[in-house]
Amino acid sequence: MRIAVMGSGGVGGYFGARLAAAGQSVHFLARGAHLEAMSRNGLEVRSSLGDLRLHPVHATGDPARIGPVDIVLFAVKLWDTESAARALDPLLAPDTLVISLQNGVEKDDILRSILPRGHVPGGVCYIASQVASPGVIAHTGRMQKLVFGDGGAPAGSANAFLEACREARIDSEISPSIEKTIWEKFVFLVGLSALTTSVRAPIGIVRSHPETRRLLFGVMEEVVCVGRAKGIPLAQSYAADRLSFCDSLPESMTSSMHNDLERGNRMELAWLSGAVVRLGESLGVPTPLNRVIAGLLAPWAPGRSRVGQ
Repeated sequence: MRIAVMGSGGVGGYFGARLAAAGQSVHFLARGAHLEAMSRNGLEVRSSLGDLRLHPVHATGDPARIGPVDIVLFAVKLWDTESAARALDPLLAPDTLVISLQNGVEKDDILRSILPRGHVPGGVCYIASQVASPGVIAHTGRMQKLVFGDGGAPAGSANAFLEACREARIDSEISPSIEKTIWEKFVFLVGLSALTTSVRAPIGIVRSHPETRRLLFGVMEEVVCVGRAKGIPLAQSYAADRLSFCDSLPESMTSSMHNDLERGNRMELAWLSGAVVRLGESLGVPTPLNRVIAGLLAPWAPGRSRVGQ
């Protein structure tokens, strides 16, 4: 398959590299020092599931240099969603699927408002990975999974990509209820991001203290209430289920938002706890804990160099 990775950071870079190593024709869209390093030295993945190095690698900053593809893995930061979506036109053929691997529950609606009908099947990923240095992706742990819908597209498109993922030894599946799957991840992700970032500590510390554990549960319960009000069939006990899941995680696990705070980078706060607050207001669901988290972290959300702006 011809695959383009729009946003070749920790998530897109990892999955794209695995697919390329398995023989798929993968083209990476990147920018800055990361693109320069990939073009010069290739792309390296460091992982307990097996290291790999792609050299040479098809990397560019211009979608027009790639042309139409079968699959676009869309993995830009959430604030770049609209501008990146508008740049996809050279990559689109009639049956191209654009699978977002981004965080949040609003991403696919944004893509569907910009892209032609039928191109966005919905998707979600599960992985802990980041750019360790330009041209180098570090994968933490062993979790690496893709779940996506078919979006009503011809079944062959989604099924062919599923087979490509499995050949690359990526845990993957097609979900008949992808919106619910996205919200299930959102419940956990909002809780993990909110508490590890505000407490400035990994999940082991958050879950072991009675007060922060109670906050973690409360933040996730608000997300469940918002999702249920929106018509997502989440069980009323789902927050408790996710709290138990948090107990199974490595003590050192943290969130990408916490990492961004520590590095002084821009954070996706507005699309996590901020989105819970916005959606709660529109649906008449109180979200006081997420509102406090969003308020406490708001000065740091633009990144250290822009604090106070």
